[in-house]
Amino acid sequence: MDDARFDGVFFDPESSGLGEHFAVISVSGRRRRRRYPAGCVQVVASEAEARALASADGNRVAAVVAGPSKSSENVEIYYPVRWLDRTQEAG
Repeated sequence: MDDARFDGVFFDPESSGLGEHFAVISVSGRRRRRRYPAGCVQVVASEAEARALASADGNRVAAVVAGPSKSSENVEIYYPVRWLDRTQEAG
C-alpha cells in the first residue's frame, strides 16, 4: 500500500481520517512547531474563510493543515502543510 507524505508525516491515502484542510491556527510567537493540538486549530470550509478569520497581529494564522491524527499521548493533532500568508512550506 502506498503512503502519501505531508512534510515528514506519512499516512495511508485510503484512510478517511487524515486529510488536508483549510484552517486557522492559534499561534504564539514563532511558527516553528511541526504539529498543533486540535484546541489550537479551527478547520474551515475554504481558503477565503481561513484568510478572513486570521488576525492582523499574527496570533491566528490561515494555513493548510494535515490531520487530524492521534499523538502518542492520545491527543488529536494537526500538521501545518503551508501557511497561507507565505509562499514556502510550513514547519
